Amino acid sequence: MGGGRERDKALGMDRPIDRRDFLNGVAVAVGALGTGALAGGPALAQAGIAWPQDQLGYYPPNLTGLRGSHPGSFEPAHALRDGAFWQGQGAPQDTTERYDLVIVGGGISGLSAAWFYRQARPSARILILDNHDDFGGHAKRNEYRLDGKLHLMNGGTLEIDSPRPYSPVADGLLKSLGVEPEALAKACDRPQVYESLGLKRAIFFDKETFGEDRLVAGDPSEDDESASAETWRAFLARCPLSPTAQSEILRIETAETDYLPGLSSDEKKARLSRLSYRDFLLAIVKADPSVIPFYQARTNDEQGVGIDALSALDCWAFGLAGFQGLGLKPGSAPHMGFTPAGYADGGSYKFHFPDGNASIARLLARKLVPAALPGQDAQDIVTARCDYAQLDKPDNPVRIRLSSIVVRARNVGEPATSTGVELAYVRGGKLYSVRAGACVMASWNMMIPYICPELPETQKAALHELVKTPLIYTTVALRNWTAFHKLGFRRAYAPGAYYCSVGLNAAVDIGAYKAERSPERPILVHLTRTPCVPGLPEMDQNRAGRAEILGTSFETFERNTRDQLARVLRPAGFDPARDILGITVNRWPHGYAPEFNPLFDEDLPTERQPNVIGRARFGRIVIANSDSGRGAYTDIAIDQAHRAVGELLAL
Repeated sequence: MGGGRERDKALGMDRPIDRRDFLNGVAVAVGALGTGALAGGPALAQAGIAWPQDQLGYYPPNLTGLRGSHPGSFEPAHALRDGAFWQGQGAPQDTTERYDLVIVGGGISGLSAAWFYRQARPSARILILDNHDDFGGHAKRNEYRLDGKLHLMNGGTLEIDSPRPYSPVADGLLKSLGVEPEALAKACDRPQVYESLGLKRAIFFDKETFGEDRLVAGDPSEDDESASAETWRAFLARCPLSPTAQSEILRIETAETDYLPGLSSDEKKARLSRLSYRDFLLAIVKADPSVIPFYQARTNDEQGVGIDALSALDCWAFGLAGFQGLGLKPGSAPHMGFTPAGYADGGSYKFHFPDGNASIARLLARKLVPAALPGQDAQDIVTARCDYAQLDKPDNPVRIRLSSIVVRARNVGEPATSTGVELAYVRGGKLYSVRAGACVMASWNMMIPYICPELPETQKAALHELVKTPLIYTTVALRNWTAFHKLGFRRAYAPGAYYCSVGLNAAVDIGAYKAERSPERPILVHLTRTPCVPGLPEMDQNRAGRAEILGTSFETFERNTRDQLARVLRPAGFDPARDILGITVNRWPHGYAPEFNPLFDEDLPTERQPNVIGRARFGRIVIANSDSGRGAYTDIAIDQAHRAVGELLAL
């Protein structure tokens, strides 16, 4: 292809796609919907003009380019972290607004907290402050209109799914919103769309890791967990792997060998919990090291790190191979204080809205501010267009105020006898203050010690201890998906590539929203990158990945996106310059909430666990987020909101 400018031109880097909508096959400028219209600088506030979210045409789900933790959503917070924010800063301007409750963070936990508080105190006035230009926290949606048809993709939280059954609290909230996951899955999931076209799972082998670029469709570990040795042998023969690697992978996947003879199931689990899956393969299975590149990224999508940083017990729970002869029984071992992800109590029900759990956030927003989102059920919410101008009306019992970065929250008086909470936040370049009877901190743990510097040192240390997993969810709009059809795959695992997975949008029909059926028509594609650094402890990998994400430009993300799609799809005639219509990079430097990892974390009693110490009530300030429940799941975010609100109601 050549290098430099020639290569970039072939990839389509010169195509103006980052600020556009695609209507009826014609690219047009978004104009007022571009990021400039959402910025809301100081001049806007000083001139008395309505805030961006109150203006006609404000609709952040349409925005492309860098999303997730987008520019403008974190800079004052970073200055606060670095000790520079308050230098030369005057007193905040008092809004004179008074509320029963202010919630910091408009994600699912914050929105749920508002719901639970209003259920207990229907007359309460609540203000939700969120640093992003949209509500939902990690539950964001990417919205495209391609050839006149609505296409949706999750920009963050993927689906209703948990390693444990939903609690009565979390399940009850979903039911109150009209969400019946099992019924929705039965009525709306359309796997036959891709099955009827013969599209399989695949593996993309990149030349840097495996010596050549090659896509091999029919990955047996994805499409058939009980695949026979013959199926595996035929698949591996098509892969660019050495005979030794092929033989060893065949053994790992199909042999019924007990590699830990003489131990009970519980004893085996206890040992597997303190051994990485990588070390299990090398030291226990005694596999040749040539198999490691094949398996290394199998867990990246699920946990954000590879098999070097996850226990073998967790990887057994995720369905990885090598354990079929060990006779492991369901459930965790006795006296183990942690629950390996993926298999506790059989897990929860599952359902994927076309925009992921953004639909849950939108359902909550509909309940809290009915005028903002028309409709009445969990099916019509998918195509409902939010009127953002309704979210922060003065007469609303619940107000959602966007692009508002909280930099201080403190009790009025001593915490033990506090009469309320005062908060300061930055909006449009100016500093404002607001008071409330109480506050729920529904932001992530890492920032809370900077926002609440009066917290006890032990609590601040606990809040800093858990480091969220960074990740990139990239949405790409394609002119058509004939290349996927010709190559016979719907999703590819890419163990050595920039993105660890590439796949077609999930096929879901819900309400007026219909999945795409024809490969000749436009579609959205989802790519996942977890910027981990194999060899380091999990949280050190997370820190390194976070720094990488924040230091990567959209141009670099775009170039890597185009390059990988070209390499995967070009054998079927794909042209990235011609066929890519739009790119949205959802970057989450603080992504998944961290879970207990037995390889690196001490198995502590509940009262000594950092998430429990960190979430302690501080006067009239309580904490509710998935971090405080130590798990990256929507049910945990809901349960923690319920706990936090309960602490306030007990005062």
